Amino acid sequence: MKTLRSAISFAMILSALAAVAEPNSHKSFDLLKSFSGAWEGNNAQGKTVQVSFRITAAGSALMSEITVPEMKGEDMISMFHMDNDRLLLTHYCSAGNQPRMVASLSADGKTVTFDFLDATNLATAKTGHMNRVTLNLVDANHHTEEWRFIQDGKEIVEMFDLHRKG
Repeated sequence: MKTLRSAISFAMILSALAAVAEPNSHKSFDLLKSFSGAWEGNNAQGKTVQVSFRITAAGSALMSEITVPEMKGEDMISMFHMDNDRLLLTHYCSAGNQPRMVASLSADGKTVTFDFLDATNLATAKTGHMNRVTLNLVDANHHTEEWRFIQDGKEIVEMFDLHRKG
């Protein structure tokens, strides 16, 4: 009887944790969908950055395209989508690989951080790749993006400060 009660209690705790975790992933996705449209700003070096977000695939995916006009051919695409109860980002990088990252939502619900999960076309863990992405909603017309690239154990951080166009 005690074992049965323990098993039921454990199952209830797991169900409660799943109920709490799932809405955060969906909340994160909804937050990112609110970015839909054209954005412009600067990176840490003062170069102009243009970012567009577009909801696609009947609302099941969000596509982001990052363009730095001064760096032709270096455009990057990222796709955000749900994978059951987790939010994933697949980043199609100018480094030629495709890291996948899994999201977590900050306590205030305004920051979504994606951490490296795995990657395709990545020769070794030391090969240069995006390792972490953080998107922070300042207000409906202003957000920041922090992109962390790691190679041979060294990290390069790129920051974008973006405002909605139009």
